[in-house]
Amino acid sequence: MIDAYEDPGTPDSRSPARYLWWLVRSQPGRSVAGALLGIMSLALLAVVPYLLARAVDDGLEPGDRAALIGWAAAVLVAGALDAWLNIARHRTMTRVRMDANFRTVKVVVGQAVRLGASLRRQVAAGEVVTIGVGDVQTIAISLTVIGPGVGAVVGYAVVAALLLAVSPLLAAVILLGVPVIGVLVGPLMGRLQGTEAAYRERQGALTARIGDLAGGLRVLGGLGGKELVAEAFRRDSQRLRAEGYRVGAVTSWIQALGLGLPTVFLAVVTWLAARLVAQGDITVGELVSVYGYVAVLVVPVAYFLEFGQQVSRGLVAARRVVRFLRLDPLDDGGTHDAPAEPSVLHDPASGVRVLPGRLTALACERPADAAEVVDRLGRYTPSDATWGGVRLDEIALAQVRERILVADHEADLFAGTLRDVVLGRRADADDAAVARAVHAAVADDIVRGLPDGLDSRIDAQGRNLSGGQQQRVRLVRALLADPEVLLTVEPTSALDAHTEAAVAERMREARTGRTTVVTSTSPLLLARADTVHFLVDGKVAASGTHEELLAHAPGYRALVARDAEDDVADMDSEEAVR
Repeated sequence: MIDAYEDPGTPDSRSPARYLWWLVRSQPGRSVAGALLGIMSLALLAVVPYLLARAVDDGLEPGDRAALIGWAAAVLVAGALDAWLNIARHRTMTRVRMDANFRTVKVVVGQAVRLGASLRRQVAAGEVVTIGVGDVQTIAISLTVIGPGVGAVVGYAVVAALLLAVSPLLAAVILLGVPVIGVLVGPLMGRLQGTEAAYRERQGALTARIGDLAGGLRVLGGLGGKELVAEAFRRDSQRLRAEGYRVGAVTSWIQALGLGLPTVFLAVVTWLAARLVAQGDITVGELVSVYGYVAVLVVPVAYFLEFGQQVSRGLVAARRVVRFLRLDPLDDGGTHDAPAEPSVLHDPASGVRVLPGRLTALACERPADAAEVVDRLGRYTPSDATWGGVRLDEIALAQVRERILVADHEADLFAGTLRDVVLGRRADADDAAVARAVHAAVADDIVRGLPDGLDSRIDAQGRNLSGGQQQRVRLVRALLADPEVLLTVEPTSALDAHTEAAVAERMREARTGRTTVVTSTSPLLLARADTVHFLVDGKVAASGTHEELLAHAPGYRALVARDAEDDVADMDSEEAVR
């Protein structure tokens, strides 16, 4: 199987079917071995009724003890060999499934790394989780068609050939079973694929909603929106359950046919064979073999239906993986150099102009609008944004990333010591620089409160820290990076008013002479900005200092006054706790 360091190869993402075929071609030896073992095991299983017929006709009926013992021994050997073949096939197919699982995980993770920071801007977190939790396993299971599936086809053909030697009529009835199964089950397979796709889409949407709830529970509680969101989650869960019932209904019909059709064939063929015995056209031993052949057919027919179902589900899962693999990272086609001196950042779509060396704030009712402006100014989404009069997408991406940093309030925190977490790309920063950044982010109490200070262990995503502590650790990391242009999204949204005021003052001082952009509606932060842009529907409606906008922009005044009331409530709550 593929190991942790092996190159998984280049996946064929032209279609779901081609992706599944790529997984098969990536392990040709095991795939061929699985198919051969499946063929031999089911073919040998089909031969056992023939051996039983010989034991009856050549040994039991004429009373030939030696012949009976010989044929019985042959049946025993065939059974033992078939058991060994099934064990070998199962082991081989387990390796095939695990290889497909690990290979898909590696290409998905590799694509996530390739997309980088643009990942969450192109695909919801719930989609990625659904792929990793369910789709990878579904794809791996669908590859079982290689072994038992191929073996079922050959086993069916062997039974038909053996029946042809007994009676052409019986063979014709058996051969007609394949098109009958196709006519009855084919539409159900198509319907299963559609219902499975709808179920997976809704599952991904619900997973994304869970992630949003986990990340925004504090804000929802503050706004009094928990009940509203809980009702939406309950409604989405019920819809997902309904889709699951639809998938289960189709699956139950397929499984019922898988058990029912072989039973019908068994009854019809046994009845016909009994009439042929009564007419003297076939022997009693051949009647036994016919019954055995039809009983054996239960296995390949069940395989047909089961693996048809698994392949349908595999195609649905592969479609999601292929869609993810087709996402393209940001185009690094820029050939121009970044401005030699600090220059103006301009976003024509919103009208925002960021002057160099100043603290600029973006305030709007919908935080997503301000975040979109930051994404454009940081070159995380295609836009007409310019830097020093040159389009950002025409500047070499490496230079943009070196000098412009977007600090998201939900940026990932990796496991490690607090020192490693905040150092980021500044691995060479000394303790004095770290201490200054910690002080500027008002995170001194975090360092003092941990058992080993900066050498204390931090869990992945800062799970052993509170929401406010996580936000300040992210701010420490951003300030320590000391970029020429720092674009921060809601850097104080999880902080109480007292801490927020201290962060606003210290951050302004730490970034003196550097270009800084913050998105916020907090008056504590806006009051310290050199320029505030008030956005309405993503467009600049007014610009000026905080005091100027309070005096001349009613919409801004209403927005800030509402946020000021929330700040007072936060301070009152904190005092009550103390």
